[in-house]
Amino acid sequence: MRIIGADAVGMSTVPEVIVAVQAGLRVLGFSAITDLCIPDALEPADIEKIIANANIAEPLLTKIVVKCVERM
Repeated sequence: MRIIGADAVGMSTVPEVIVAVQAGLRVLGFSAITDLCIPDALEPADIEKIIANANIAEPLLTKIVVKCVERM
């Protein structure tokens, strides 16, 4: 994906958005990077690190979502 310019790739956003659009929903998505998968330095996923990173991102994402909802 880096070859075509991607900085990050999500695991589930695209399939979820496709289904939502097929169901007639409008979609706004937010993502947080919680785990790195570096091809030249692969390591097993560390769930504790993933959860810790999600917990770091949560307060900012909450603020963003609250502001978006307030403006709807």
